[in-house]
Amino acid sequence: MFSVGIMMQILACALYSNWWPMLTALMYVMVPMPCLFFGSSSSESLLSVGDATGDWADAAKFLTGFSTVGSIAIPAILRHAMLIEIGAMFLAYSSFIILTSTVILFQYVTRESEW
Repeated sequence: MFSVGIMMQILACALYSNWWPMLTALMYVMVPMPCLFFGSSSSESLLSVGDATGDWADAAKFLTGFSTVGSIAIPAILRHAMLIEIGAMFLAYSSFIILTSTVILFQYVTRESEW
């Protein structure tokens, strides 16, 4: 699924001969960075709400959410500025949906004790 998501991102650029949608791929690289640098070692604390997570984990959650919203907003902003076509915007959004579902499924599968 991850490869299909990356392929959709490249197709958003290649089919329309415009490489502006690749800015979204840059945001895909930036999304996990705050959790890697500021979050704790377990993924359980990133999903929990409360005092047990700490200030650095809260900052990691905020920055991860900020960069996720950026990866959603970049195709819309590029379309509004008429830099990309509507097909490229929808391909970028489909890439985002596929990559997000890949991460969610990975976290679900690795959380199960049977695996």
